[in-house]
Amino acid sequence: MNQIIQHLNQCRQVLVASHIQPDGDALGSQLALGLALADMQKKVTLYNETPTPKMYQFLPAVGKITNCLDDVEGFDTAVILDCGDLPRTGDKADLIRRIPVIINIDHHLTNTHFGHLQMIDPSACATAEIVYRIVKALAVSVTKAMAFGIYTGIMTDTGSFRFSNTNKEAFGICEEMVGLGVDPNLVANHVYITYSLSRIKLLNLVLESIEVSENGKLSIMSLTQEMLEKTGTKPEDIGRLINYARHIEDVRVAALIFESKNGAGNIPKGQGHFHISLRSDGTVDVAEIAARYGGGGHISAAGFNMTASLSEVKAKILSLADAL
Repeated sequence: MNQIIQHLNQCRQVLVASHIQPDGDALGSQLALGLALADMQKKVTLYNETPTPKMYQFLPAVGKITNCLDDVEGFDTAVILDCGDLPRTGDKADLIRRIPVIINIDHHLTNTHFGHLQMIDPSACATAEIVYRIVKALAVSVTKAMAFGIYTGIMTDTGSFRFSNTNKEAFGICEEMVGLGVDPNLVANHVYITYSLSRIKLLNLVLESIEVSENGKLSIMSLTQEMLEKTGTKPEDIGRLINYARHIEDVRVAALIFESKNGAGNIPKGQGHFHISLRSDGTVDVAEIAARYGGGGHISAAGFNMTASLSEVKAKILSLADAL
């Protein structure tokens, strides 16, 4: 950490970025660190390729995040948060790669250790936990806005402290953030309770797509571009749908097959580009499964991409059930 702290103290213009379709940990970590660096009089740009999901638009200073990055001239540092590899930032990965110093901060076990400086801790409950340590080491006072980011990052990545990655630090840090003004009820209401009508309509279609393997240990659900168009739902607002498949009785692994928008690109007719999200009940290492297909993640949450027909993707995923 010392090298990272030293560099952040010395740098002048910083790009702080996270992954496409950002979740609570990505956004919370990004906002907390970005605001801390701004308080240190650094020139900071917060960038995500994908727009912020509605459920996270309550976060203080979230309007500072831009979805446009035309050039990187002037940046001396890029801090990449919650990304297993640089391409997870999206189509601008090669542009970001031109920035002189790239700092990689993450808690994914399958991180590729990209960048010039890394702080990767798979034992951390969330990237927000690591960001908390960095902000403290920078001797920056944690503001209420930063506290909301850190609390939201930890709460969402631990599944409201239900997942196996929940550690004692998660409770200690969140207690401190509440002391700084975070309202747990407000955060929970925005993240878990309030839904748009379009999302409810989409949920209905996705639930109808659920299939369960013959042995009952694996479930899959499909989300196509046609479903998004029919319900008027934006891709950034599809988070946590996979939990409905994961909570089916006796299911050990759940998969959400999501058709990417560029699925009709330069590929054979009848095929598409799909992102497969995997979740387990903790007894199956889905990061190991994802790694077989060039993906990665955590023991209980991982993902990978595949180009094929939807039926082929389903068959491939269902074939995993026999080994569960």
